[in-house]
Amino acid sequence: MFGLRVLRAAVFTAGAIGGLSGAAYGLLTEQSKRARKIIGVPGAPLRADGVYLPEGVGPLDPADPRITGDPLVFAVLGDSSAAGVGCDTDEELPGVLLARGLAEESERPVRLLTHAISGATSRELAGQTDAALRTPPDVALVIIGGNDVTARLSPGACALLLGAAVRRLTETGTAVVVGTCPDLGAIRPIAQPLRSLVRSWSLTLARAQRRAVLLAGGQPVALADLLSPEFLTRPAELFSKDMFHPSAAGYAAATQVLLPELCAAAGVWDGGPLPTQPTRSAAAEARRPTAKLVAKLNQRLKQVPPATSHSAAVTGQ
Repeated sequence: MFGLRVLRAAVFTAGAIGGLSGAAYGLLTEQSKRARKIIGVPGAPLRADGVYLPEGVGPLDPADPRITGDPLVFAVLGDSSAAGVGCDTDEELPGVLLARGLAEESERPVRLLTHAISGATSRELAGQTDAALRTPPDVALVIIGGNDVTARLSPGACALLLGAAVRRLTETGTAVVVGTCPDLGAIRPIAQPLRSLVRSWSLTLARAQRRAVLLAGGQPVALADLLSPEFLTRPAELFSKDMFHPSAAGYAAATQVLLPELCAAAGVWDGGPLPTQPTRSAAAEARRPTAKLVAKLNQRLKQVPPATSHSAAVTGQ
């Protein structure tokens, strides 16, 4: 999803905007090469499309006689995070986990159709949307963004492309949930200071995506805010062997966040009120100028010893 191109892109942008010295530019370039060597080249994603029954059976061919009633059609669009790169078996794929969850919650068959492509950017969403609308879904999940950073695409332009895809789906009656760009700064093979640049870029894109999705009638889910703390504290468990894509446990954590929103969007949620989703990443919030100023003031105040009242000093109390 990401690889050497995004690392080079981050270096290029930092040099162009930040006026890096030759030594700093060389450092970031070397960091990108080292990270790419560690990450390696991901394999082709698995596929397990078909119909899943509420009792856990599946995937079945749509013509299977065991399927009773019209299945709820569930489409998955986006990049390698949506496709499930990093999983070792079909059962671990996020689309499969979510299809099984939708079937259990709705008590009806769910047909999974995966249109996500590893390496896709927001520019490819129009084609994926065309494919999805050939069998109009009842509910769709979109996860996109990492490769937009790879290609040095404008966050605003990418958000507009995402919004256009969401609008096309919602206008046909599809309920759409979008997992906004994850916090790519959680990826350990990317060393500092390059990791900070990548984090800033991905969070900027996530904010633009959220606005566009809401305007298009979709429901955004802030993956950066909801998942980064887990991935930062449990990287060995939640990242796959390539140390870049999520592992089976990482995808399971993501589906726990996404499934209630998908069920609610599809009108089958029966688990009570959903928690209010964050609208801004905590990491992004911490970098706001006002937040930085308040943090500095608080730090200074902690360093100043409390004043002793004049009366107490005089009386010895």
